Amino acid sequence: MKAETIPSKLIKMIDYKHTRKLLARKIDDYVHKSVVDNDSEDLKKVRLKRYQFLSAMLHCVLRNIDKGYISKEVIKRMVDVLVQNNLIRGDQIYEQAIEEFKEKYGELPPTFIVFSSTQKCNLNCIGCYASSTSESAATIPYQIVDRVVGEVHDSFGSRFITISGGEPFMYKSEGKTLLDIFEKYNDMLFLVYTNGTLINDKTAERLAKAANVTPAVSVEGYEELTDQRRGRGVYKRILTAFECLKQAGVPFGTSVTATSRNVDLLLTDEFYDFYFKEQGASYMWQFQLMPIGRGKDEMDLMVYPQERLKLYRKWEQLLGEKKYCIADFWNSGVLSRGCIAYGRSGGYIYVDWNGNITPCAFVPYYVDNIYDLYENGKTLSDAMFSDFMKNGRKWQREYGLDNRKKPENWLMPCSIRDHYEIFRNSVLTKDAKPEDGKAKEALESDEYFEVLKRYDEELQGLTEKIWETEYLNV
Repeated sequence: MKAETIPSKLIKMIDYKHTRKLLARKIDDYVHKSVVDNDSEDLKKVRLKRYQFLSAMLHCVLRNIDKGYISKEVIKRMVDVLVQNNLIRGDQIYEQAIEEFKEKYGELPPTFIVFSSTQKCNLNCIGCYASSTSESAATIPYQIVDRVVGEVHDSFGSRFITISGGEPFMYKSEGKTLLDIFEKYNDMLFLVYTNGTLINDKTAERLAKAANVTPAVSVEGYEELTDQRRGRGVYKRILTAFECLKQAGVPFGTSVTATSRNVDLLLTDEFYDFYFKEQGASYMWQFQLMPIGRGKDEMDLMVYPQERLKLYRKWEQLLGEKKYCIADFWNSGVLSRGCIAYGRSGGYIYVDWNGNITPCAFVPYYVDNIYDLYENGKTLSDAMFSDFMKNGRKWQREYGLDNRKKPENWLMPCSIRDHYEIFRNSVLTKDAKPEDGKAKEALESDEYFEVLKRYDEELQGLTEKIWETEYLNV
């Protein structure tokens, strides 16, 4: 099988149920051969994990097509956008943009961005980095949102954007919403992190018509834990949103923030069976709460190293045995070859609701602002080349990207969470500004520094032997 034939094989697999299993097996075999057998650059187990993730994605989508949860028309369109434009890169305009970026700047562009166009949210979840209130929350004007997305499309050559917030479905400017952006850029795929409470039949139908958007709905667990962090009645509204999306045939996933309160639940099979098998999720993203400030409530919600290691082992089992398409932002660093921040190729930058451009949604410090760049005749691309961003990419290269046959420990991939002392001393620059009071407080707090430093030291002690014996020496 050749790479360029995959989209047509996937379409046949979607259309013809009687040949679905056979075609799925052929595609799965092709992915294994390409990712595991024919790749000489990465460690063997890294290659295996990347294959398992892609295989799980295929199986989760097929399961939901069989159940009637995903419309054939919607998924065919997504195959065209996701597979053709993002995985195979068959778009000549895409390739030309990447080459022009490399020729101009000397390196490849980011693969995507995360964009929070509004801080507005109808909820007030404990520990949320947005910390938004509807009265004072910032929103980027539609013309700027359009310009940023256009640059990602035309200058980066990217066909993928992640939308965060705030609550994306609350965005409104100049009489337009983000649905207008999704429809305008119909050759791009948008992953939207949402609390799900504003998804109704009408919104789901419009998403189905656009056929290039997949919502990742935030949950904490079941009803008690979700409502405890997100507010009374939120869980039932989420289940209603799932039903609306399934009726419209829109593939969706879930987003889970692991905390000290729900970590025991996240270590059970039943939790994942419920969302994948019963509710029809096609994927799940897991995040571990990153304390933005030094407040006791936030620090107490952290998942500490011993539990993080248990979550890593759980992820391995769910991916390999159950074929659930799950990625843990910190525990799944092998999928992305380490940290994906700082605008590296294969990674991203984050643009927040104030226009601040940070290396990552979990790194609340910035040098450039999109309004300032545009006012001075510059572009989003220029934000990639501050000393702050370049320091981060230098660290990524030294940590493993330049030596993929013997990288440092990608079970500790995050520059700020897993290597806080290095982040403060070697990556963060003096001209980098904190996004808010909590980020400023963290920089000035000796207690915060010591807590994260001890966290990193304990995590290294737990994971270093695993990395050496299960990855490097296999």
